[in-house]
Amino acid sequence: MTPTGTLYTVSAPSGAGKTSLVSALIDTTSNIMVSVSHTTRAKRPGEQEGVNYHFVSHEQFATMVENNAFLEHAQVFTNFYGTSKQWVEDTLAKGIDVILEIDWQGAQQVRKLIPAAKSVFILPPSRECLRERLTGRGQDDESVIDARMAEAKSEISHYVEAQYLIVNDDFDTALTEFRSVVVANRLALEKQQDKHQSLLESLLS
Repeated sequence: MTPTGTLYTVSAPSGAGKTSLVSALIDTTSNIMVSVSHTTRAKRPGEQEGVNYHFVSHEQFATMVENNAFLEHAQVFTNFYGTSKQWVEDTLAKGIDVILEIDWQGAQQVRKLIPAAKSVFILPPSRECLRERLTGRGQDDESVIDARMAEAKSEISHYVEAQYLIVNDDFDTALTEFRSVVVANRLALEKQQDKHQSLLESLLS
């Protein structure tokens, strides 16, 4: 019997390295996928439709909200982000783990709808490091960076709502810790019972 996949919410202040960690985990771990969110924000250089995000207009997003198409959706600064409910349900049913890169608001919504979801929060090693990473992107001007730094304190205050906390100081260490969370959940008794049902029956016969 194939056990149902585990749903993970991964939250962090902008610049903490959440996207890089998730991408590295997906590349080095089997049977896990990241959900591609819908967003109203503009496409950044190098981003691809359907790979990084599904880019939609504010009108399209509002229609999807009305049709109850999102597992969760939230406003971040001046833009909206949402997760397709149908895609998540279908992927988990195939036994594939799913990662949602969402802010704390979205994570709260997901936990209410799917209590079995596991929540991970990623922190930067310091505020100074966070600003350096935001500046190093070269994508935002100083006013945008100042706004993100101001928002970071509020976002970080919600770390207490997560089940797992990872400090992204050394990237390789953080990635190992992140992968350990996934592996540990796959080894949980309930999932192992489902996966190895025939083996257990033969061992106990």
